[in-house]
Amino acid sequence: MSDEADGDDDNRQLAGLYEAVELLGKTARAATSDLSLLRQSLLFAVLSKISYFPPEVAWETVESIGYEHHEFLNRDGAQAYIFDSPTDCVVVCRGTEPNEWNDIRADANAVSTLAETAGRVHRGFKREVDDLWPRIELALKENEKPLWFAGHSLGGAMATICAGRCKLAEIPSNPEAIFSFGSPRVGNYRYINFVKIRHYRWVNNNDIVTRVPPRWMGYRHCGRELYFNAHGKLREYRPLERFRDRWHGFFLSLRKWQIDHLTDHSMSRYIEYVRGAVEMEESGQIKPVMK
Repeated sequence: MSDEADGDDDNRQLAGLYEAVELLGKTARAATSDLSLLRQSLLFAVLSKISYFPPEVAWETVESIGYEHHEFLNRDGAQAYIFDSPTDCVVVCRGTEPNEWNDIRADANAVSTLAETAGRVHRGFKREVDDLWPRIELALKENEKPLWFAGHSLGGAMATICAGRCKLAEIPSNPEAIFSFGSPRVGNYRYINFVKIRHYRWVNNNDIVTRVPPRWMGYRHCGRELYFNAHGKLREYRPLERFRDRWHGFFLSLRKWQIDHLTDHSMSRYIEYVRGAVEMEESGQIKPVMK
């Protein structure tokens, strides 16, 4: 792909992000718990995208949504933001960048290890959290506002592990929920059954990251899955319907000369589809999605 085409794609992604920010308005000035599930999801999708930005750019964007304070945490390449509004505190773990060796190492290291809580978790994901957790715990030790966790890709896995560790830490507020986008499987059956936190896990059609590490290695997904079909619409499918839809999405991508398994992992694509679902729900085109 040419540099010009890459630039056009970047511009489209930024335009989609700022359209979502405009739709959110000063969302963070209202209590997050009062928002609909889809508006909550759009908020955390936008924050997950912003987590890829440098701190000065991230701050300018989150301020427009209503967050008054932010803190950037970075330890050996493991990164997270903490965003504070008058009513809530949000921890957003940064996801996977293909050119970042630290992320590639974490993603590839699929051997499991004992979790801090119970059961077993992905060793690479745990190491990323181990690097960052002391700073997160310190930043949250005086927080008494409702606490939320979010992230895309590796960030979704890290957010899941971090939220679980809050149960064992000296943090005044327990996590309200986790919102993950394109997250891999994190731990085994015992682990996901120990961490009893609401988890809204967004999956876009053929997003390849949501299928790893494999089930035959003992890994399981946790939380409630919300699935976008091959046309970017929120749907509930049985296994056979899901299988057909994924093949449909794959063939649609070939017609566009794209690799569906990779393009479906884009955080910008998640924002586009969640924003579409919000607009459809609020215009009465779909039934309200219950929490």
